[in-house]
Amino acid sequence: AVVITVYAFLYGKLYLSLSGVEAAIVKFARRKGDDPLKAAMASQALVQIGLLMTLPMIMEIGLERGFRTAVGDLIIMQLQLAPVFFTFSLGTKMHYFGRTLLHGGAKYRATGRGFVVRHEKFADNYRMYSRSHFVKGIELALLLISYMLYGSATPDTTAYALLSSSMWFLVCSWLFSPFLFNPSGFEWQKIYEDWEDWTKWISSRGGIGVPSTKSWESWWNEEQEHLQHTGMWGLIWEIVLDLRFFVYQYGIVYHLHVARGDKSIM
Repeated sequence: AVVITVYAFLYGKLYLSLSGVEAAIVKFARRKGDDPLKAAMASQALVQIGLLMTLPMIMEIGLERGFRTAVGDLIIMQLQLAPVFFTFSLGTKMHYFGRTLLHGGAKYRATGRGFVVRHEKFADNYRMYSRSHFVKGIELALLLISYMLYGSATPDTTAYALLSSSMWFLVCSWLFSPFLFNPSGFEWQKIYEDWEDWTKWISSRGGIGVPSTKSWESWWNEEQEHLQHTGMWGLIWEIVLDLRFFVYQYGIVYHLHVARGDKSIM
């Protein structure tokens, strides 16, 4: 529900800005001197700071062990980057839960019980988190950048930062968490070895019997396999959800004035 709310909020704000409705509302509020309306248009995301969601935990620990202990535990969790980890975990649950609702095919995902302090290759992280986190993180980042360019309710940098800081945190968590928590992730020798492994994997063609760990093409076919076994409603909803990219593209082209004044969808 949290991630769906973020998507609905960003696409709603983007459509309002691209269609000109937001600019009209802000202009009307400015002409009428309605400061509360302008503030409401630019401050919806203040409640998304995220610290509010920790209040139940603080209250529980405070009642059981004392509020000084609760505040100390909260500070330690921040230093351990617990919000980054749990935000990334939220994306994993959202992706696979949503895919199962649309297309079925629930199955056990083995996580393994190996030694935790072990460096994972870049290709392994990409295969594991590309569709569930990286693609969605880039999409949300493009939405935030587009709203920064075309939004009317955030005329200055401060207003935009207050509006989008929590969502930028979500984007950065989805894009960089696997590398941030990866042991030796910034060691030059490991980076070079990961690059060699990545180029070998991305340039290998698939085929019968070629596993996804050896070929990008086999991995891609495996990632799209659920669409071959889904029902009619699953395909319909997949198309409906993908139409959001078309509306976004139309709005951007409309504002670039490259269609010689023609405002039709065709």
